[in-house]
Formats: sequence, C-alpha cells, structure tokens
Amino acid sequence: MIEIYNTLTREKEVFTPIEEGKVRMYVCGPTVYNYIHIGNARSTIAFDTIRRYFEYRGYDVNYVSNFTDVDDKIIKAAKELSITAPEVADRFIAAFEEDTQALNVKPATLHPRVMNHIPDIIDFIAVLIEKGYAYEAEGDVYYRTRKFNDYGELSDQSIDELEIGASQRTGAEQLQKEDPLDFALWKSAKPDEISWESPWGKGRPGWHIECSVMATKHLGDTIDIHGGGQDLEFPHHENEIAQSEAKTGQKFANYWMHNGYVTIGEDDEKMSKSLGNFVTVHDMVQEIDPQVLRFFMATTQYRRPIRYSEATMKDAQVNLQRLKTTLENAEFRKETAVEQLTGDQEKIQAIDALETRFVEEMDDDFNAANGITVVYELAKWINQYIEESEVSIAVLTYAIDVYTRLLDVFGIVFEAEGLLDEEVDQLIAERIQARKDKNFARSDEIRDQLKEQGIILEDTPQGTRWRRA
Repeated sequence: MIEIYNTLTREKEVFTPIEEGKVRMYVCGPTVYNYIHIGNARSTIAFDTIRRYFEYRGYDVNYVSNFTDVDDKIIKAAKELSITAPEVADRFIAAFEEDTQALNVKPATLHPRVMNHIPDIIDFIAVLIEKGYAYEAEGDVYYRTRKFNDYGELSDQSIDELEIGASQRTGAEQLQKEDPLDFALWKSAKPDEISWESPWGKGRPGWHIECSVMATKHLGDTIDIHGGGQDLEFPHHENEIAQSEAKTGQKFANYWMHNGYVTIGEDDEKMSKSLGNFVTVHDMVQEIDPQVLRFFMATTQYRRPIRYSEATMKDAQVNLQRLKTTLENAEFRKETAVEQLTGDQEKIQAIDALETRFVEEMDDDFNAANGITVVYELAKWINQYIEESEVSIAVLTYAIDVYTRLLDVFGIVFEAEGLLDEEVDQLIAERIQARKDKNFARSDEIRDQLKEQGIILEDTPQGTRWRRA
C-alpha cells in the first residue's frame, strides 16, 4: 500500500489511482535554453525513480513531461547565439535527451512541446475569458487570481500575504492589471520575437498556462500525480491549479509531489543557473561514470535536500562499486555451484523477507534511503552465502534476480564487461602457474602488470577472478 506525501494537504495519503492499476503522472520538464545542471537532474532522476517503483509494483504509468520551448530565456539565448528560438530549443532538447540517457532516465511516455500546442492554449484561454476568470488588456491576457477561491492553498499562503508582495512590483505590466496578483496567460508580441496570431493579437503564451493545457490534453481533466521541483510550488503550480480547475470545474491533481533542492558549499546554497553556482550534467558525465551521479541522486528520499560535494560523490562511487562487485562475485560463484541443496527453500525465504522489507520502506513515500539500505543488506547476505563451501545455482540465480530488480528501481544496471583478451588470459594462467611454483615475485609482477591495464585480480577459494577498476 503506497503512501504519498501530498504537498496540497501536507500529510501522507494512501495512493488510490483514478483507474485501477494505472498512474497518470505529469512532471514539469526543463526550459530548454541551456544544458541541464545537476539541480535540474535531481527532479528528473527523482521522478524517474518514483515511476520505476510504480512499475516495479505492477502499475502501468502514463508519464508525461513537457519541454518549455517558448520563453524569455530561450528568446534571449537565440539572440546571443544568432539563431532562432526553435533552433535553440531543438539544440538543448537533443542535449537533454543525451544527458538523461547517460543517467539511465527512461524516456517519458510523451514529451509535449509548447510550440505544438498553441491552438490548444488559445482555446483554453478563450474559455477562461468566457467564464470571467481572465481578461484582455492591450493585447495581453491576465488571470483574475482573486476569483479563484482556493488560491494559495498549495503553497499554504493567504491571499493577503500574497497581495503585500505583489503590490511591491512595478512596471508597465502592473499598470495594465486589474489587480497586482493577476498573472499573464498571453503576452503581446514584441519586435523581433517569436509570436503567433490570436484573438487578442500576435503574441505568445505565458509560462504557467502551458502545463495546464498539456497535462489536461494528454492525461485528462483530473490526473493522479503532478510533480516537480520544490521551487515550482509557487507560483507555477499554484497558477496551474487556478487555471485548470477554473476551466474544467474538476480537481486538477489528486497528489502533488515536490522534490528537494540540490545544495552546494558550506552554506548549503541552492544550486541554480541564476546564482551561477551550477555544474552541468553535460560536463559531469565527461569526467565521471554517469551511474555514480544517478546513484547519488536516486538513493536519497526525494523530498530531502541533497548536498553536492566531492566527498559525497566519492562516497557514492565507493558504494556503487561495492554493489557491482557483489553482483560480479555472485555471477562468478555460479561457475562452481551445484544444481540445488537441502535448505535452498529457507535461503529463498530469507531473500523474500528482504524484498518484503524493501517494499515496506519504498511504499512509505518512496523512501529511497531506507530502500537502498535493504539492498545493502541483501548484498551482505549474498556475499556471506557465496563464501559457503557449497552453494546452489537455484539460490544464486534467485538472489541475483531479486538484487538486479531492486537496483533497477534506482536506475542502476551493471553491464557485463567484455572478456579478457588472449594476452591477459595468458598472463593470468602464467600467474596461477607461478603461484604453484612458489615464484611469488613473478606472481606479483603479473598482478601489477594487469593492474596497469585496469584489471584487478581477486583470489577466492573458488579460483582467481578479475574485475575492471
């Protein structure tokens, strides 16, 4: 029984899907004007892990995550790069796909783009105007925030508190509004900016309207889960609720989920492009194994902040290697295992008990930190089992299957390494013979030679095995 912390109600609730066995999930995607930094990757990895856990539990997940490809930042980047806004979007969508593939993020069921939904956005805004929730002012269209009675509920803010902040804003746009709290649904065109024809003149969508349109178009008026970074809770998600529920008359999302920030430095400063303290995934994956970053992100409970540092990344690298070595040792031990042994069923029951604990921990609001702790316990169990004088293929195969399925929830897949080439094979055989002849100097020399080639030898009771460093 999965429980989810719902930002809207600020408590954990039992997950009950709209349609039995299926999950309709919308997660706000990137604004594609630059490479994603690891703060952006946190949200992508967190919700990919949540999606994977739902699938592990047998759900069919319809996972929609948009690309914002019309935005002030994209227009600015287009001018700086001397290309068009669509070309900027295309370039960085391709970069996003390359970077997230390296992080083993599953492609969304659908990645809708704003530019492909302009007619839908115009129709949506027209309904809001017709219902009195929006109004046109000199080519712009604004949403009447006060008309929506529950505004501020998601972010736990009163309309009076919001009014104080809004009244301090200045500029021509504020003069056009009926109320300082109102926000833009449609922006009139400026010279040399990308725009579309509309009933209110040439212009482009406001940021918030796009997600309301794409979520309801592709998942229905009410969806199971809406997710995104903590920084989107207000105003973006607050505005999405106001727009969507005003238009449809239905509850927009049953569960709201928000992941924590990635912080950096001794002061735990939030990582962001605006602060200039970010590290891009594109650069990182050139220098480290992308699985280390994936593991680092995926094994922290999604609502908790993550502190990024060289030390925390090193810890992740060490722990990931230990898990990989466990799998390699188990596969190697199968070569000397027997078909089955008395007591196999008890061993399998012990593995099942660990998997049951894993489910209990992950069912509690996707507590990845506790979930990976159970995987560590399973790794310890496997390492102890393979040291026994006799082991069975049946138990090893079962343990490896459960182990790899649990790791897959976190997006961790260990690829089989290629076979040693003939030269290295011969060196290992020579070393074995040298040890038999008690020529330990030659044995050590071969070990060092192989180490230089990235081959680490491990002498076990079942023979010599190798792994790559």
